[in-house]
Amino acid sequence: MQLQRRFGMPVLVILVLVVWYANNRDAGIPPSPATGDGVVEQAYAEQRSGVWVEVEGRVTRLLADDREGSQHQRFILALDSGHTVLVAHNIDLAERVPVRQGGQVRLRGRYEWNDRGGVIHWTHHDPDGSGPGGWVRHAGALYR
Repeated sequence: MQLQRRFGMPVLVILVLVVWYANNRDAGIPPSPATGDGVVEQAYAEQRSGVWVEVEGRVTRLLADDREGSQHQRFILALDSGHTVLVAHNIDLAERVPVRQGGQVRLRGRYEWNDRGGVIHWTHHDPDGSGPGGWVRHAGALYR
C-alpha cells in the first residue's frame, strides 16, 4: 500500500507523457504513403483529399504548365487500373521531369479530390524540411 502511494503519482505522470508523445511525435509530418492504384480510386470514390500516395502509371497527355502562382508542370497519369489523375509537379521547387507521352513514372505525392479524377501534387521535397515531401521517378532518375 505504501509503495502504491509512494510511486503512484510518478508512474501516472510517466504514463501520461508516454501517451502524449505517442500521439504527437509525428505532428506536421506527412504519414507514410499508401501505395497502389486502389488507394487513389478509393479516395476518389470517397471524395477524400490530403491522402499521401505512392503510385505508378503511364503518361497519357502532357498539358501546358500552370504559371499562376508557383509554376507547375502538368500531365495526366493513367494508373494500371485505368483511373486517370492530373499530376501537378512544382517546378519552382523541383526540376522539370523530362517525361513524354507514353512514358512511365512512379511518384509519391498528396492526392486531392476533384470530379475529374483528382490531382496529385507535393511531388517535390518539403521546402521547410519538416517532412519527407514527395518525388517523381522517371527513367531511373529521381526528381524532388
